[in-house]
Amino acid sequence: MRVLSLVCTLSPSPKPSSSQLLAEQVGAEFEKLGAEVETVRVVDHDVRPGVGLDMGDGDAWPALREKVMAADILLLATPIWLGHPSSVCQRVLERLDAELSETDAAGRLLTYGKVAAVAVVGNEDGAHKVSADLFQGLNDVGFSLAPGAVTYWVGEAQQGTDYQDLGETPESVASTTHTLAVNAHHLAEQLRRAPYPGS
Repeated sequence: MRVLSLVCTLSPSPKPSSSQLLAEQVGAEFEKLGAEVETVRVVDHDVRPGVGLDMGDGDAWPALREKVMAADILLLATPIWLGHPSSVCQRVLERLDAELSETDAAGRLLTYGKVAAVAVVGNEDGAHKVSADLFQGLNDVGFSLAPGAVTYWVGEAQQGTDYQDLGETPESVASTTHTLAVNAHHLAEQLRRAPYPGS
């Protein structure tokens, strides 16, 4: 089982990132289940705007798309900015829009059979709204969602504490992260055994 985590922080490496931290915690849960996990910070790559498979001129998306296509499970990890997923996360969704034109011999999107999940961090409310936006977008482009397909942490409103500043992981976050991993892993195994029918 292969898991790809696309971390959509606005902070390039090696700056600390709460989204990266939560993605790594999700990845650790997947690794306990025997999955192979790769984590990529999208902002470190020159992903061009657009809705095509390859926008040319050094576009880094085709290489990242290869990783998406090779994965059984895709995790999108994003901070909340102004009540929305980050602009980097939105760009990933826009690039995934190109998958609507890509089908196999049975007429299925190439993303059918792949499972998606979401990790969200922020200092204000909005995790449910952000996950709902991402769920709809990911499902539109062919990914399946297991129950409990999101883990998140949001700090107290109008305060400055980040997830990465906490001394330890809250139990509620840890248990939700575990549930996300085991449910997504289970669904991916089921879809591997029984693919969706052709169109």
